[in-house]
Amino acid sequence: MTGWLPREAAEIFGEGAVAQEAYDLLTVDVPPGEWIAALTAARDTLGCTYFDWLSAVDEPGTGFRICAHVVALDGGVRRLLLRTTVPHDAPALPTATGLYAGAAWHERETHEMFGVDFPGHPGLAPLLLPEEFEGHPLRKDFVLAARVAKAWPGAKEPGESHDGGPKRRQMQPPGVPDPNDWGPQKGQLPPAPARPARKTAAPGERPPRRTRSVAEGSASQTVAPDAAPGEGPARRTRSASEGSASQTPPAAPAALPRKRVPDAPWEQPQEPQAKPAVSGPPTAGEEPAAGEGGEGA
Repeated sequence: MTGWLPREAAEIFGEGAVAQEAYDLLTVDVPPGEWIAALTAARDTLGCTYFDWLSAVDEPGTGFRICAHVVALDGGVRRLLLRTTVPHDAPALPTATGLYAGAAWHERETHEMFGVDFPGHPGLAPLLLPEEFEGHPLRKDFVLAARVAKAWPGAKEPGESHDGGPKRRQMQPPGVPDPNDWGPQKGQLPPAPARPARKTAAPGERPPRRTRSVAEGSASQTVAPDAAPGEGPARRTRSASEGSASQTPPAAPAALPRKRVPDAPWEQPQEPQAKPAVSGPPTAGEEPAAGEGGEGA
């Protein structure tokens, strides 16, 4: 027995059923002819009355693998994933809407996206795509038409020009044909521009080296017309503090008028002070002032 199955998988789901368990998920693979019988056993025998989802997986070289996830909720949550595989050339599987009503929406989506037919379904009308849409987008062989009509997003390829000049043809993503062979621009695009051939030097040939000496300076420097033969260009005579010849000293800022503060004492007008009188020798009958020299001092 595998996982929480009460018996072997073949005894419950029929001959050819194989069960395995990983990450608390029990998976049972059954043949396409046992699909309805396996779903019936899951609902009636194992108590998986909750239908979660149904979808498909396109496996190239194998077919479409149809998966249905159902859950038993009595006595705890027990999950079961039933799977079966139908071929690519005739993808058809009986509908499960008679057992799980919730399978109707999922079978419509699987029919629209993968092209799997579900005989007995009440109505496989388009669900997500417009009625005039052709093809099944989730198939691996479906051509990504949007990538043909619109350039592949992202950075430009190495060697491509941002100015509209000749460029290397862009790489097409997987599953996208050449826009000149398929799509609305079929036969209307010019051929890819040919890359110019690289010039190959003869064996042993090396490119010419620079012939100007250090005294002559670089090719962008000019020699004064009155210079002697063999004399190099004039060197820079400005010092580091003066800067380069293209630099001009900034103009000195104009002096701002002085703002007077009326409350400041030094801003008030000063009255002229009288000069002190020069004192001469005391006259007769006049006593010298205190602190002056004299007898009795």
